[in-house]
Amino acid sequence: MAKGNKVIITAALAGGATTKFNNPNTPYSPEEFAEESYQCFSEGCTIVHIHAKDPQTGLATPDLAKIRPVIEAVRSRVPDMIINMSSAITAGLIPEQRIKPIEEMKPDMASLNTNTMNFGIVDHKSGKVLGEVIFENTFKMLDAFARRMKAVGVKPELEAYDPGGLFNSLLIRKQGDVFVEPMHWQFVFGVAGGMAFTPLGYCHMKSLLPDGHTWSVCGVGPNQFPAIMMSCLDGGHMRVGLEDNTRVPGGELAKGSWEQVKWAATIAQTLDRPVASPAEARELLGLPPKK
Repeated sequence: MAKGNKVIITAALAGGATTKFNNPNTPYSPEEFAEESYQCFSEGCTIVHIHAKDPQTGLATPDLAKIRPVIEAVRSRVPDMIINMSSAITAGLIPEQRIKPIEEMKPDMASLNTNTMNFGIVDHKSGKVLGEVIFENTFKMLDAFARRMKAVGVKPELEAYDPGGLFNSLLIRKQGDVFVEPMHWQFVFGVAGGMAFTPLGYCHMKSLLPDGHTWSVCGVGPNQFPAIMMSCLDGGHMRVGLEDNTRVPGGELAKGSWEQVKWAATIAQTLDRPVASPAEARELLGLPPKK
């Protein structure tokens, strides 16, 4: 890695299952999402990953009547922010419920999950599984979601929880007309059902990427900061946020995703990786300039 390479920081603000019970700073309302996005932006974040919430339950929702005000509020409050919507949203949805909000809202980017897997909510200290679902992401869905994103000008962020997800996506890529090159990946470490973070596991995932592709890394719970540090050290990008981890190093509850962004920016500074501006992030990711 050449010193001085720009690093992109993403903040995943809320997630499908993180609620105010887990951390009272989790945003629910459009105003809370907008303010949290602004604070993250002020600390060096250029991408926000958004699961809009049902304020009554604190869980993510596919309801466009609740999604639209959140996305519009963020766009209004932080016009330069790159918006990345989730195509997973929450458990128990049919494929059409997952992709339709992206087609309607046309964010800059959207997550695209790469394999069907066990997906558990766990206590990392005790190993107790608190809840689990089968997270369905078939080849048919991977292909269809990618094509539908491409049709509306949304760049997929391929979420890979293990090497199998990478191989699945690279298989679909052979068709030649599914993805816009270079592709962008998110390595997700620490989901119960996927891979925990280890340096060797990360290096294997990285070694599978075609030349010129970009990648970011996130880690769930205690995987978060070791994983993003490894990526930053190796020339990749970083994702933090309350979706993945409700705490900061030392164990205190984060005051918001913005506080984790601040830690990520400090890591970048320590490793001589200047934080990318919105325009620089767009160029690095192959996104069109902001109009």
